[in-house]
Amino acid sequence: MLLRSIYKTSVLLALLALSACSFQPVQPWERDILAQKKMQLEPYPLDAALDEHTYFSKEASRGGAGVGGGGCGCN
Repeated sequence: MLLRSIYKTSVLLALLALSACSFQPVQPWERDILAQKKMQLEPYPLDAALDEHTYFSKEASRGGAGVGGGGCGCN
């Protein structure tokens, strides 16, 4: 009896989890919202390139632009 109850509960939870996830394709009239510059991964690539060049020139290293802290070793 307990096993049947556990089985029913697990099936119910699985069905609830699957029903909560739905996939809706993006409609053509919604694509203009997703194509805005602020929705891109890097909205201003020229500014990012200039920031990376400045960081490279100051620190004499490449990469790690997402890490805070200065060249003195302090965070």
